Amino acid sequence: MLKTGMIIAERYEIVGKIGTGGMADVYKAMDHKLNRFVAVKVLKPEFREDTTFIKKFRSEAQAAAGLTHPNIVNVFDVGDDGGVYYIVMELIEGITLKEYISKKGKLSIKEATSIAIQVSMGLEAAHSHGIVHRDVKPQNIIISTDGKVKVTDFGIARAASSNTISSNVMGSVHYSSPEQVRGGYSDEKSDIYSLGITLYEMVTGRVPFDGDTTVAIAIKHLQEEMVPPSVYTPDLPYSLEQIILKCTQKSVDRRYGRMEDVIADLKHSLIDPQGDFVKLATVDTDAKTVVISEEELGEIKHTPKQITKPEPTALEEEEYDDNDYDDAEDDYDAGARKKSGKKKKKGSGMGLTIAALIGGAALLIILVVVFGRAAGLFGNSSTNSGKTETEQKTEESASNMATVPDLVGKTEDEAKTLANDAHLGVQMAGEESSNQEKGKISRQETAAGTQVEEYTTVKYWVSTGTAQVTIPDLDGRTGIDAQQTLEDLGLEVTVQKEYSETDDNGYALVDPGYVYSVEPAAGTSVQAGSSVTLTVSRGVDYGDNAEVPSVVGMSKDDALTTLGKFIDIQITEQQSTEAAGTVIAQEPEAYAAADPDQPIYLTISSGDQAPSTDSSASTDSTASTDSTAATDSTASTDSTVASAGSTTSGSGWKCTQTLDTPSGYNGGAIRLEMIQEVNGEPKASTILDGQNVNFPYQLDVTGADGVTTGTIYLYEQVNGDYQQLGTYTVTFKEAN
Repeated sequence: MLKTGMIIAERYEIVGKIGTGGMADVYKAMDHKLNRFVAVKVLKPEFREDTTFIKKFRSEAQAAAGLTHPNIVNVFDVGDDGGVYYIVMELIEGITLKEYISKKGKLSIKEATSIAIQVSMGLEAAHSHGIVHRDVKPQNIIISTDGKVKVTDFGIARAASSNTISSNVMGSVHYSSPEQVRGGYSDEKSDIYSLGITLYEMVTGRVPFDGDTTVAIAIKHLQEEMVPPSVYTPDLPYSLEQIILKCTQKSVDRRYGRMEDVIADLKHSLIDPQGDFVKLATVDTDAKTVVISEEELGEIKHTPKQITKPEPTALEEEEYDDNDYDDAEDDYDAGARKKSGKKKKKGSGMGLTIAALIGGAALLIILVVVFGRAAGLFGNSSTNSGKTETEQKTEESASNMATVPDLVGKTEDEAKTLANDAHLGVQMAGEESSNQEKGKISRQETAAGTQVEEYTTVKYWVSTGTAQVTIPDLDGRTGIDAQQTLEDLGLEVTVQKEYSETDDNGYALVDPGYVYSVEPAAGTSVQAGSSVTLTVSRGVDYGDNAEVPSVVGMSKDDALTTLGKFIDIQITEQQSTEAAGTVIAQEPEAYAAADPDQPIYLTISSGDQAPSTDSSASTDSTASTDSTAATDSTASTDSTVASAGSTTSGSGWKCTQTLDTPSGYNGGAIRLEMIQEVNGEPKASTILDGQNVNFPYQLDVTGADGVTTGTIYLYEQVNGDYQQLGTYTVTFKEAN
């Protein structure tokens, strides 16, 4: 074990130990050459004299060093210093997916899908370089503090040739594919199987195959069909369950062929959760059970005995070795199956003897049960005779479900009592300002009334009370910009239009479409959530005969500002070749004379996307007859004085928050996708697709009625493919 302060290669100063694996320890170190913290993986002393392990250790570094991807832990350096063999890697501050699942019980559908997509993208990059991971599991997936997902520990990966790779190395048995259990060929489809098992664990909180020994688990991978994940998670979308089942087919020919196909279906599932687009190959009912030979069974049973060093068993590693850089190479030794002919014969004989004993025991149990039932020793058989096995399982499953209570407005102690009564756990996720009293719960992650498995953990947020905000100075700003600014401060904004006073020359003091006044006035301190009245100028009152300006070709927001004199602007979306958000038609035509109190009709391009269902809205219903007095006009809500970057319009539940520049953004085209929980089910929609935007980016999104929160997923287009850069939690408020 290295000591704090020790310097390796005259460059890396050891700060402290952060983890351990099967054959290496991991330390946090300071790279004095580049002045940054790194992770240094150092081969354990007992393996330094073993040339086989040293070769494997270097192979790991060479395989991983060629990979550079946002979803893979980068390798910076490799070498040895006085017999200390080391690999220098990117230091990720965060926790493993295994720890994250343990804390949450199981993940939400959207969260599990997002993580699976990021893991798949990392593995896709590895596969494209001819590298197979072979040990995909939650312990080797890290979730950083900024929400990014990274795959680490390519410890048993080897560069692939043009053919599939033959390897006897087995990863952690809970996630190993049937071909890995047998010690057969391992290729990209083995990683797909392990990813499917990991996704199963994310959505259910458990692995599909478990047992007391590694042998028992391995045999289940070979012979048993998994329990469908929807049994443990009844609200699991149909498409996601089909993806899991296709990934975990025992026959490699029935799995996905490429990681790209997995990614495509995972993304499709976000948009169409209940869709039937995952195609499973027809299963031959005569071949559901894979029969392993006595020789194979003997090899599996005897493999652990060949480990040459006193390392933990595979189960012990799974339970206690969940550090960020887990290394499970030693669950099974690569040379474990090189037996002599004599030993194989002995193993086969032992297998036959065991089989005979088991068969005799089974026959005895059957006879006891049959005669016991006939004698009435096992209860009244007529009680359950009318129930099928499926009905009994359904009743047992239903008895393990709990209803999530309403925690909003409750104290934390009250919430714990309610949760305990419902056989659920609770966990505070953070604090936020809200209309709830300080110290009371402001919102909960899982909606009240939702049916979940018993002992699920429900997250909640505690109110810090209503925040104080100061009304900013809005003079000289457009009404749209001003409304967005006020709403971003958490204020409820009512917009009205009024004619402006004029100067001595008869010109308007404030041009049409610009801020005329705000009440309360600029500089006033108010509580977040307070109502603010924003008055937008209509310019000079020329009566019922005003010239209609030309707005075709403008963005929607610029058009609304230009048409500031007109009180009622009706907007309709239409698919076209013009950029989304561009005005493509207007009525009345440009330069015609029109009554400014009568409607103006605009047609806005939706780009290459079909128009949204809520594509028509009255943007302004204000009427004013006083050309000079701001106090005599009629107030009304202007629902189109909204933020830049609008994708939807009209009334409903709106979000106008600002997205900050994501970490790692290189200026490429952006794709924004949003997911909201509607009636307990995730609903996905696309906000932007392939557009260049400027950050900070201001949203104008209409969400589902009554749903106050959503998650925005931001992707950047890199070399023709989208890579996720970040996620944003956004809030929605009911528009007036």
